[in-house]
Amino acid sequence: MDETRRLIRVRTRHNKQRRQFSAKGALPRPGYGSPAAVRGMHPSGYAEVRVFTPAELAGLNPETQAVRIGGSVGNKKREVIQTRALELGLKVLNAKDFTRAAEMPAEIEEEVNEDE
Repeated sequence: MDETRRLIRVRTRHNKQRRQFSAKGALPRPGYGSPAAVRGMHPSGYAEVRVFTPAELAGLNPETQAVRIGGSVGNKKREVIQTRALELGLKVLNAKDFTRAAEMPAEIEEEVNEDE
């Protein structure tokens, strides 16, 4: 028996997954995997590329690749990356809406002026 099958096989005597209780999840079997051509791709059909700086956008193909901005990137740099990606025609998978943030201070000023 090859080593990968040995690692995923459930062996214990009273194991409910081995006994195939429905609440414990199915065992891995052939047919669960996705086709090799689309394996690891985003459901939209693009290959994901994680980006942390605007310089990393250079050389990406907008027809086959989409951008996911790293989680540790702050709002200032995120906005720069996002606008640059849209200029290059790249799709941003985790885009934020920065228009509301720009409008907020003006709305707050109006409310303050109305109260006085």
